[in-house]
Amino acid sequence: MTDPDWSHYRAFLAVLREGSLSGAARALGLAQPTLGRQIAELERALDAALFIRSPRGLLPTDAAHDIAPHAEAMAAAAGAMMRAASGGTSEAAGVVRITASDIVGAEVLPPLLAQFRRANPGVKIELALSNRVEDLLRGEADIAVRMVRPSQEALVARRIGTVSLGLYAHRAYLAAAPPLTTFAALTRDHALIGFDRETPYLRELIARLPIGRDQFALRTDSDLAQLAAIRAGFGIGFIQHGIARRDPDLVAVFPGEIGFTLEMWLALHEDLRASRRLRLMMDHLATGLAEYVARSQP
Repeated sequence: MTDPDWSHYRAFLAVLREGSLSGAARALGLAQPTLGRQIAELERALDAALFIRSPRGLLPTDAAHDIAPHAEAMAAAAGAMMRAASGGTSEAAGVVRITASDIVGAEVLPPLLAQFRRANPGVKIELALSNRVEDLLRGEADIAVRMVRPSQEALVARRIGTVSLGLYAHRAYLAAAPPLTTFAALTRDHALIGFDRETPYLRELIARLPIGRDQFALRTDSDLAQLAAIRAGFGIGFIQHGIARRDPDLVAVFPGEIGFTLEMWLALHEDLRASRRLRLMMDHLATGLAEYVARSQP
């Protein structure tokens, strides 16, 4: 077996994500015949068929599923190497890749990143929004904003504080809905917004709250979709206090009676502490997020 070129694995991942040679070629900015040759060469090198043609496009084989995690790890390592080489350790220049949950990345981080960019115009920022806990050890990101305590070794973690969430609804929804005088009325007469699929974390959470999945009129695992639905007047759902208080049309429901808290952490691989741009970003985010946490208390 010969060692395939990295570009062949890059082509493989693109086809895996896009589901077709044409889509992968557009994503990579390559000609379709070139991409097809790279896939064929990778299949010859591995002595395995990776895709099967079907009316729905190219379907991955078992062999493709087997090598996909390794190819993803190679892509993460290549990205980390490029970011590390993008700026010297003593320069505030280069690339910083940050991962955060969709709600924090879309609602909390943008003004902080705008401030950082004005002070450090030589730094380019990559922001990966995902509720999945990305693995810093594999180089998938440089800095992580997490709502759980990092458990991996070799990480430098800072506890920012505790973020509190409560129930909110748009004032237009409350004006048109039945009166909210008791908790029984909340679960009986109102449209509640919540999660779709239960996870171990959510099961632990709802064990402490008198609200369950079956009572949600709208179920989605996207925090941004939940927030948008509340803002649109669909019903009542949980929002971080620091986000809800920005909108005068969002009204707290049973304030101080129903809610929960999440810890906020910043994490960085310990090997990256020598990078000036990463230290600057860590310090900037720690200060800005601490101010946000202070505004997110009941």
